[in-house]
Amino acid sequence: MSIILAGVTAGYGRNPATVEDIDLTIQTGEVTVLIGPNGCGKSTLLKTIGRLLKPRSGSIHVDALDVLASHAKRVARTIAYLPQSPIVPTSITVEQLVGYGRAPHQSLLGLRSAQDIDLVDAAIVTTGLDDFRHKAVAELSGGQRQRAFIAMALAQDTPYVMLDEPTTFLDIRHQNETMELVRQLHDAGRTSIVVLHDIAQAARYGDRLVVMHGGRIVAQGRPDDVVTPELLQSVYGLRCAVYPDPVSGTPVATPLMPER
Repeated sequence: MSIILAGVTAGYGRNPATVEDIDLTIQTGEVTVLIGPNGCGKSTLLKTIGRLLKPRSGSIHVDALDVLASHAKRVARTIAYLPQSPIVPTSITVEQLVGYGRAPHQSLLGLRSAQDIDLVDAAIVTTGLDDFRHKAVAELSGGQRQRAFIAMALAQDTPYVMLDEPTTFLDIRHQNETMELVRQLHDAGRTSIVVLHDIAQAARYGDRLVVMHGGRIVAQGRPDDVVTPELLQSVYGLRCAVYPDPVSGTPVATPLMPER
């Protein structure tokens, strides 16, 4: 089961399209990372896949499921989406937040089943938040809060999880913890689509990189094949040296000093 986009074009209101004519297959069992400069359409593409933004043209399928024609709850039982900087009521607890992940599986009455309770508990434990389950989300640190939202996506129990810039505003330790959680999702059989700005981080944790520029996909493939000085110059307008990370062996890019 893969997510297949064909000819997808999307934008906001009457403005010019933000993403144009996107053909993309998200392979099952992989961590796919979208990279590219600000405004290139990465977040717009995620919103379109998750049906938060209706495309102007094209199709999106998950196996036999037509994402654009299906009921929102059915899509939410297949794809979990965590946006940038999600907002919740200040008094909500971690356990309540994670419980929201079960909403697509519940009736209109919102009654919790034994499976709902078990999945919420498992998500809280997996993300290391057991000691904080009764604490207000507003009282958590940035890293703890991000883990709580990932726990909510985990409790949603979908085969696909999309995370839009999950490491933004986090220090290096919490960035690492967040991306390790993404790998845990992968090891548990989830397919993840992640938007990142840090190229070294994307290369270290992504099985496949998709590079966007000007609303289009300009390159995709394994990190070693995609992260090259030529591509970085073309996409970011920046001269870089590319070399293997001494720990992971995946590519790292360092900007070169300006020529004088």
